[in-house]
Amino acid sequence: MRARDRVAVSALRATLAALDNAEAVPVGEAELRGLALEDSPAGVGVTEAVRRELSEQGVVDIVRAEAAERLEAAARLTSPAHAERAERLREEAAVLLRHLDHPRTAEGEGAAVPADPGNR
Repeated sequence: MRARDRVAVSALRATLAALDNAEAVPVGEAELRGLALEDSPAGVGVTEAVRRELSEQGVVDIVRAEAAERLEAAARLTSPAHAERAERLREEAAVLLRHLDHPRTAEGEGAAVPADPGNR
């Protein structure tokens, strides 16, 4: 963000959102219907749920899927009117793949990408 690299910021924000979604606790159909007001739990923390932990491989798989999704979308944009958008999608995919291939240098000289997505 400090480098004002809009392509990288866009790709990384979307990927962080995908990782957050993957860590979310699945909600069952019964939980969606809810309870009667008088049966609702009350108090601090009663609605909190522990998020799922993603393995390092799970994180890598999600980042690769995000990059692949961008490349596939770019390949579908064949019209000259969409050339700029297709190029941006390819650039975003390159940013994500660069972070996987060289995690210590993707952010800059010696910067480390945290291994644990929960430590953001």
